Amino acid sequence: MDLISLFDTPKPVIGVIHLLPLPTSPRWGSSLKEVINRAEQEATALAAGGVQGIIVENFFDAPFTKDRVDPAVVSAMSLIVHRVKQMVGIPVGINVLRNDGHSAMAIASCVGAQFIRVNVLMGVMATDQGIIEGDAYKLLRYRRELGTDVKIFADVLVKHAQPISVAQISAAVHDTIHRGLADAVILSGWATGHPPTIEDLKEAKLACGDTPLFVGSGATWENVPQLMQYADGVIVSSSLKRNGQIQQAIDPIRVSRFVDAVRLDIANQKKHLANEQILRSPTISIG
Repeated sequence: MDLISLFDTPKPVIGVIHLLPLPTSPRWGSSLKEVINRAEQEATALAAGGVQGIIVENFFDAPFTKDRVDPAVVSAMSLIVHRVKQMVGIPVGINVLRNDGHSAMAIASCVGAQFIRVNVLMGVMATDQGIIEGDAYKLLRYRRELGTDVKIFADVLVKHAQPISVAQISAAVHDTIHRGLADAVILSGWATGHPPTIEDLKEAKLACGDTPLFVGSGATWENVPQLMQYADGVIVSSSLKRNGQIQQAIDPIRVSRFVDAVRLDIANQKKHLANEQILRSPTISIG
């Protein structure tokens, strides 16, 4: 997958909108208008701050089901994602937690979203929702049935989970790309707000080859330059919230600071490569 054609940059920053509790969730507040208003505010803050993509997910619906979500969740997310897409001119993705790739693909196909995130596409993971089995077989066939080109961003050894099948990162990445046909791979730390280790990123990047690798958690404006040395993009939420607190709304100032850190790192990398090319160029002596 060509990241430039989708995000108009080789190293995209994708901000996450954590939706307030939706209908049928334990903390549902009985006001969809409130959920929509918060989502619109955060979409505006992310776009104004300079992110190149947005993911909308039902983060505050916890505890999650490991299978299909209630139809009310699909309906609400369809409406919200459609609103967000009308407000911003950047690619929008969907993550239906905990692992409802079918609903995410259906929503994306109907509202014109460009990509989805799937926590367990391949393998078997022991999670806080129980045992979750990946089902790339059905999801890829469903995408073909819908006649859509929605991209699948797949987590490998996803956070808040332990592998039961393949435990090695390189093997899991290889299976996810070559047997699960993921368009991009996401590597996270052990939990929300925790980054993957540099060693794990190096191993995953080597296994990815030409397939894009995203950091899926724990990125901050302090550590993102180091993380982006081994990744092609970053998905971020926690560090963009007011005071860095997960329950708070997106802070546009923190978004700008994060995006600026990535842009500066990209500029420094280009400068470093240019200097290396100059040093490698043969010198011509005159006289």
